[in-house]
Amino acid sequence: MKAILCKEYGPAESLVIEDIASPTAKGSGVKIRVRAAGLNFPDTLIIEGKYQLKPTMPFSPGGEMAGEVLEVGEKVSRFKVGDRVMGLTGYGAFAEEVVVPEAQLIPIPQGMSDQEAAAFSMVYGTSYHALKQRADIQPGEKLLVLGASGGVGLATVELGKIMGAHVIAAASSADKLAVAKEAGADELINYTEENLKDAVKARARQGVDVVYDPVGGEFTEQALRCMAWKGRHLIIGFAAGDIPKIPANLPLLKGCSVVGVFWGNFTMQEPKTNMQNIMELLQMYSQGKLKPRVSEVFAFEDYAKALNALTERRAKGKIVLNIASD
Repeated sequence: MKAILCKEYGPAESLVIEDIASPTAKGSGVKIRVRAAGLNFPDTLIIEGKYQLKPTMPFSPGGEMAGEVLEVGEKVSRFKVGDRVMGLTGYGAFAEEVVVPEAQLIPIPQGMSDQEAAAFSMVYGTSYHALKQRADIQPGEKLLVLGASGGVGLATVELGKIMGAHVIAAASSADKLAVAKEAGADELINYTEENLKDAVKARARQGVDVVYDPVGGEFTEQALRCMAWKGRHLIIGFAAGDIPKIPANLPLLKGCSVVGVFWGNFTMQEPKTNMQNIMELLQMYSQGKLKPRVSEVFAFEDYAKALNALTERRAKGKIVLNIASD
């Protein structure tokens, strides 16, 4: 089978396509023929050795995929050959075949395409866990979403509206904000044209109750200065590249919380709660409340272009890599 391999740390252009041995499903493992792989920011970090997970080389990146079951291990009970599934791999999804633990797979609902399925689990899983378990967001609260046009940002805009929040979307361009508006944002902030802190205060005089922050950099402190009393600042990631140093007096003065969100660890520490979240998300999808937004689909051999679209922050939704189409 063909796989996109990382054989040395470096940019996307350092990856190679090679033929490798097909894996075998054993125990609780499920062998999947990968149809599509969703791209996420950790994919860009893991190939440069900047992520907390460091697989043994050579390895195939790709932490999220959709496909069909080719083979099941002897302990597998939920799936059979031919089932369409989506789920998380950690890494390995940029390959024609991958073996995934049964617990990390979800049946693809009827009517959902492979590309939508590959774009579903991580962004909605992360955002729903953040808003539900970590922020305990309540109807009527004000939610500020940074990086609102990216995969997790758009998912948070959608979910925030479903959960009854007043959503303020912040992004770096008018076309990105237009996508956030389509997803349901109530108010928009272009933080290349306005100072984020001043813009938020103009729209929420008492501050915002929840900040969803996958960006980091200079925007983290600006957003933290906009918090309402007892607000919750959700730390999702650092797409801007810089991990900010937060002045410790700000949470004290505002009586607010700075809350870490690590969905990957949550899925392992609290699998039953995570599965309940996933079932609720799939119900929202079946009711037409959620619409996975795939901004671009790249061919297998165009993996470098796909990854660079992510690192250059050009995505308006989720980027997907087509792995197999036959």
